[in-house]
Amino acid sequence: MLAGCGAGTCQVIVTTPMEMLKIQLQDAGRIAAQRKTLSGQAQLSGRGGAQPPVEPPAAPRPTATQLTRDLLRSRGIAGLYKGLGATLLRDVPFSIVYFPLFANLNQLGQPASGEKSPFYVSFLAGCVAGSAAAVAVNPCDVVKTRLQTLQRGVNEDTYSGFLDCARKILRNEGPTAFLKGAYCRALVIAPLFGIAQVVYFLGIAETLLGLPRVQP
Repeated sequence: MLAGCGAGTCQVIVTTPMEMLKIQLQDAGRIAAQRKTLSGQAQLSGRGGAQPPVEPPAAPRPTATQLTRDLLRSRGIAGLYKGLGATLLRDVPFSIVYFPLFANLNQLGQPASGEKSPFYVSFLAGCVAGSAAAVAVNPCDVVKTRLQTLQRGVNEDTYSGFLDCARKILRNEGPTAFLKGAYCRALVIAPLFGIAQVVYFLGIAETLLGLPRVQP
């Protein structure tokens, strides 16, 4: 569990900026569509509905490079690490849950003491442990995503921090909002960690690098 905690902490340093950029790119289409709808409604109101509204030119979609430059220019390095606390609260508990759970599940499939589990046992153990850990920390993932969304739509809440965001989600959307996306997240995490554990336990990296294989 301590090893998982350390791994999760190190991982956050690298992955938080990528999470920030991913969320902005995924959210850009939603904001653009909302602005387009509001623009059309405003034109209809101004014309009394007599003429069809003129389509506004589509805004260019931002790229990851452009977003990085804008964030660095406006917010500095800290802008790429917005929501760092929420990311820590998601990834550190994830690793604490995942690694011990995987180790115990994988041990159940060992044919005899001291022998390595078959690769399919490692795959299934990685899938089960990864999906269980993903669902367990999904509330923190929901809060993290809300905090890292920089552009707000009309009538959307703004948040001052992790606790403020969690309180507003609970008050306005109810407790089930913290499980939004849990099913899809589990579907992504399960094969990801299943494949990762198979690659590790088969010793593929050691074979490619010509290193001696150490039995787990």
